[in-house]
Amino acid sequence: MDNEITRKRLDRYFDLTSRGLVEVKEHVISGKESEAKEIIDMVANYLSDARHFEGEGKWVLAFAALNYAHGWLDCGVRTGVFDVTDDQLFTVR
Repeated sequence: MDNEITRKRLDRYFDLTSRGLVEVKEHVISGKESEAKEIIDMVANYLSDARHFEGEGKWVLAFAALNYAHGWLDCGVRTGVFDVTDDQLFTVR
């Protein structure tokens, strides 16, 4: 069902967000390093939270943390902090 958080769905979002984090780290726009660091730190923190919640069996909270993490990535892309074009990982222009 689409309204269930399954292992497959959780793993997919961990993968997407982790790959997205690697990608943005390699594509910071010159002059935007400070903004990029703040976003990257927030994503890393939310990913860490998601792993913590996953380990406690709190999949709803893990999924929520992953969505916040990915939202930070998309925000950085949309506001021009990162120069990425992968529309499978990000909401690109």
